[in-house]
Amino acid sequence: MTELSPAISYSLSHAKSLLSGKRILVLTGAGISTASGIPDYRGEGRVQKHPLTFDEFMGSAANQARYWARSYVGYNRIAEANPNPGHFALAKAEQSGGVFGIITQNVDGLHQKAGSKAVLELHGRLDRVLCTGCGEIISRSEMDKRIALLNPELKKDLSVEFSPDGDAEVMVAKDFRVPNCPACSSHYKPDVVFFGEQVPKDRVERASGLVDEAEAILIAGSSLTVNSGLRLVKRAKEAAKPVVVVNLGKTKADEIVDARINASTTEVLELLLND
Repeated sequence: MTELSPAISYSLSHAKSLLSGKRILVLTGAGISTASGIPDYRGEGRVQKHPLTFDEFMGSAANQARYWARSYVGYNRIAEANPNPGHFALAKAEQSGGVFGIITQNVDGLHQKAGSKAVLELHGRLDRVLCTGCGEIISRSEMDKRIALLNPELKKDLSVEFSPDGDAEVMVAKDFRVPNCPACSSHYKPDVVFFGEQVPKDRVERASGLVDEAEAILIAGSSLTVNSGLRLVKRAKEAAKPVVVVNLGKTKADEIVDARINASTTEVLELLLND
């Protein structure tokens, strides 16, 4: 590990004093997964393209074909990614009792791969696919099998540019065919919250309940640009709970949090939680 700068060392010491002996709830964002090879829309390693919105996906068969053709290639980056030291540090802290829960804005499943059990996936998971009609859920691997059967000429070029949501920069053939649900003929959607889509109410309520249970909040790898995360931080501060941020770059909550560590989650989470 590289030697920490004096500024980071000071921030780390202050943050540890705020979290010591408390039941910690962690909120993670895309920044914790960049070291696992998954790019970020906003932080270090960000991609410049804006993702497909909920209305664009739901309102256009052409956009659905675009999504599934590109994601058929891009999902491999997510599926094959491995947890990094930041994920493992949180899993270790959960096992020792310091962290009692994780709310993640990520859809990559890496917290569970690292061994974390108490994970609330605020924005869903890419390895599940949902029928928009009858609600049937299938695995992402099953969806890929169906895509391959309908499009036998389709190839997976893994050298293309990838994005955080499993998208990839590929040309979409005009004759690309999208599988529909065999039970009701409706179209499928990845079981994730798209940009412009509301987080399910029951999930929001569960997240708010976890904030109420917590004695301290740790933000790890999130710029808090998405309101679903920022609202939770504001809720914690309204209850006078200490909030610590570990993130490379600014966040939307910098002016209200109690400690800010401008460093990689891979670099400092183990020191912060388990040292």
